[in-house]
This record gives sequence, C-alpha cells and structure tokens, in this order.
Amino acid sequence: MDSTADHERILRGVLDEWKAAVDAHEPERAASYFTEDAIFQGLHPYTVGRQGVADYYDSQPLGMTAEYRILETRQPADDLVLGYLSVDFSFTDRPTLTVYLSLLVKHEAEGWHISHYQVSRLA
Repeated sequence: MDSTADHERILRGVLDEWKAAVDAHEPERAASYFTEDAIFQGLHPYTVGRQGVADYYDSQPLGMTAEYRILETRQPADDLVLGYLSVDFSFTDRPTLTVYLSLLVKHEAEGWHISHYQVSRLA
C-alpha cells in the first residue's frame, strides 16, 4: 500500500465510524475506534486510553456533529497511516468550530484504530 488513495481508504474506514458515533453522541462507541493506549488531545488536556476518549466525547453537547476533509496522508510504517484533516464540529446552539486534526491510525489484529489524535485551532 503506497498510494494516497489507499491511505485515504484506510483513514475513511476508521473516520466514518468515528464520525457516526460522534454524531449519534455514543461516546463508548467513538472510543472503540481508538487503540487501548491511544494518546488523545482534543480541546481539553490530553488523556491516554479509551476511557479518556469516552469521557471527552461524553462531555460534548448533544447535537454536535463532525464533518471532515482529508488534507494530507503519509505512511511512516507498514502498520501506520498518518492523516492531516480539517474538521468542522457543528452545534445546535453556537457557530461551527473548525479545527485541524492530526492522527495516526495503527493496524492491529482487530483492524485499524486511532493511536494518536491531536486537534489544533488555528486563527
């Protein structure tokens, strides 16, 4: 696997499921798309592991949805794909928040999971 299309296919396989869980406000399901030891940096202090991911998404308001666009991909190792994305988080009661997301997805026995997730807000 060495093409951008392959990298995007892998990322979309994980991110479409993550998005569906975020949109449905299902924090445990969203966390299940991360590795057990994932480093997670949303817009709050970072956490490590699925429970921290679930807690973060549980704290988000009902009605929040995510739309993502893949900007760049790389494959630093056979079992890793890096993605750089623009993500629009929409809310029912406030303006949309656009962030940039860097993530690593890792291939494990159960499939691809997010092992590193870091959000940045750029002015």
